[in-house]
Amino acid sequence: MPREKTADKLARVRRIIALLKKQYPDARCTLDFKNKHQLMVATILSAQCTDERVNIVTKSLFKQYRSIEAYANADLKELGQDVFATGFHNNKAKSIKKSAEQLLELYNGEIPRTLDELVKLAGVGRKTASVILGAGFGMAEGIVVDTHVGRISRLLKLTFQKDPVKIERDLVRIIPKADWIIYSHLLISHGRAVCIARRPQCGECAVNKLCPGAEV
Repeated sequence: MPREKTADKLARVRRIIALLKKQYPDARCTLDFKNKHQLMVATILSAQCTDERVNIVTKSLFKQYRSIEAYANADLKELGQDVFATGFHNNKAKSIKKSAEQLLELYNGEIPRTLDELVKLAGVGRKTASVILGAGFGMAEGIVVDTHVGRISRLLKLTFQKDPVKIERDLVRIIPKADWIIYSHLLISHGRAVCIARRPQCGECAVNKLCPGAEV
């Protein structure tokens, strides 16, 4: 396959995003939250866990822990049991409690608005920070790369990388910054509905003519 010219790739990306916006007009972060700290907690819990299961757990969790102080003062073992169903519960509980303590100590209980500050918090890596900034503040500081985003971006030949950091590096070069936030939501929606990992429905895909990896 001949190497795609940069101008052609940029044009193709814009067409892909436009078509997916029509297909998924309501694409958004599917984690339930009412404030930015709840979003942070939910995002920490979403590691290696579905958003659907996280939302089930946080429905009761957010009623029990109503403030950052409540998490900072929580009994670690009890908090671990409260998030048990999300998997890796001990590590997640430690991150949630420690990050709450850090928010109070370092940021006066306020969620930081920069990537550099957010990643200093326990359990908050670049992906989690980008989710918080995008869904919480509407700030595009990066592109969230989960398994759907990475897999579909490779099928679309927008990247050939497997490491999320390298994938993001490729994507930010070709995706308009105005679409950095929505791009992830669109691909996650598409990955759940049509471009399913084990049984992609290429015949029903709105972008199959723009996808080098399509099986039709």
